[in-house]
Amino acid sequence: MTRAIEAVTFDYWNTLVYEDRGQLRGHRLDAWAGILEEAGFAVERQHIGAVFDASWERFTAAWTANQQLLAAEAAESLVEELGFEVPVEVRAALVEAFGRVGEQAELHITEGIGECLRGLKESGVRIGIICDVGFTGSVILRSHLERNGLLSFFDHWSFSDEVGVYKPDPAIFRHALEGLGGVAPDRAAHVGDLRRTDIAGALAMGMTAVRYVGVNDDDSQPDPEGHHVVDHHGKLAGVLGL
Repeated sequence: MTRAIEAVTFDYWNTLVYEDRGQLRGHRLDAWAGILEEAGFAVERQHIGAVFDASWERFTAAWTANQQLLAAEAAESLVEELGFEVPVEVRAALVEAFGRVGEQAELHITEGIGECLRGLKESGVRIGIICDVGFTGSVILRSHLERNGLLSFFDHWSFSDEVGVYKPDPAIFRHALEGLGGVAPDRAAHVGDLRRTDIAGALAMGMTAVRYVGVNDDDSQPDPEGHHVVDHHGKLAGVLGL
């Protein structure tokens, strides 16, 4: 007999929130080009972009290996890779801008997520977030949820830059379930778009895995697959029997 779902956790990127493709990279590029130009350094945007792309490749490798690489650390390395010395105050401005540009980004909430969260809350389900953080920190990510009137729906959150590991590490899933009141894995569901992190992690924990394809249909690998696949948040309650 299937046990009733008591808690649902959500991935962040491409599940709760998404960006116009390349928006954050573009904001960082604009910020760095402006800071360097104002400081008297004539640097082609193409060069800065190439340095950024190499940094993102390093992040992807670290993410896959479950080795934390945060924005400030990445930015410090990027300054070195520009290929010329900059004054201390310029370096500080570049590092700060790299991590903070997400504050001004116009991120979008996924279709139907507000109604979905409201319905779950009204059903007495506890709601959490399990998010792998890239170069935009969890404080800024939460601010976007608050700006869109969604943060108050969540009872707990587990962001990798605060927990210290990425999905599919079971530690971040345990952190979420414990924070939601010690919910047993077989009474919890996780919703996310990525097979390697969201689906594999949820399945390994014994949670109900739901792959959300409304923004990104992950074709990077053929499996694992979720117990359910939904293309709209309005379908979530139904597949979970709520």
